[in-house]
Amino acid sequence: MENKHKSGFVNIVGNPNVGKSTLMNRLVGERISIITSKAQTTRHRIMGIVNTDDMQIVYSDTPGVLHPNYKLQESMLNFSESALGDADVLLYVTDVVETIDKNEEFLQRVKTVECPILLLINKIDTSNQTELEKLVAHWKEILPKAEIIPISALSNFNIDYVKQRVETLMPESPPYFEKDALTDKPARFFVTEIIREKILLYYQKEIPYAVEVVVELFKEEEEMIHIKALIIVERDSQKGIIIGHKGQALKKVGAMARKDIERFFDKKVFLEMFVKVEKDWRNRDNILKNFGYQLD
Repeated sequence: MENKHKSGFVNIVGNPNVGKSTLMNRLVGERISIITSKAQTTRHRIMGIVNTDDMQIVYSDTPGVLHPNYKLQESMLNFSESALGDADVLLYVTDVVETIDKNEEFLQRVKTVECPILLLINKIDTSNQTELEKLVAHWKEILPKAEIIPISALSNFNIDYVKQRVETLMPESPPYFEKDALTDKPARFFVTEIIREKILLYYQKEIPYAVEVVVELFKEEEEMIHIKALIIVERDSQKGIIIGHKGQALKKVGAMARKDIERFFDKKVFLEMFVKVEKDWRNRDNILKNFGYQLD
């Protein structure tokens, strides 16, 4: 008997810094989401698509759930909340460190979701059996309909089991995307994310959070990709920090980003980067919309 095709959306939600992006990259098998130890690294909802002959699984990484302090964070929360409404399977990621009632309001919304929920307790390699058993019992009380799976995304522990459970739970459906698609995002998006990751890693304190990256030129030729990227900051003082003494900081970040972009596209890259000030861009509707943020 011929196998029916299965397809579905698997949405990854949870608080900041619980390992959602590391998990996403493990599940997809590609480096789709940027990963740093800093909170609020993911700003958009990013899809990674896994295809087999008779199945298409569309994983979504979402921003960490937080109480917004400005309009950019309101948009980030919108991406996370929209993921509750259109999931065929919801992966709620927590870890062995965070307090269970950290974001009670969002958790209440998770309880109302009708699709299957896999509650993944991440970073178990930093805990012990007794503590883990207590945590599992506690989560069973809070989300009784969820299936609880201890994992370590970093160590790749139990990730194959999560994949198997997801495959089992996929509904019958034709594919939503072309079967050779890896993501719903264009090439330019991954350039901006790689540059933003290097900024998160290189600069301290508020600087990375006040930065947005725009790709103004992406010209792919047979042997090379020419990229012109604009780094947007909120204040003149931030522009000075990004550029650094005699441009050294910007050169360093550019060199780090170029290596990763070359690895991502498997092609030589010529990368130019410039810095521009857009006052208070994180609170300006028109600019946020131009950057692809969802404000409604």
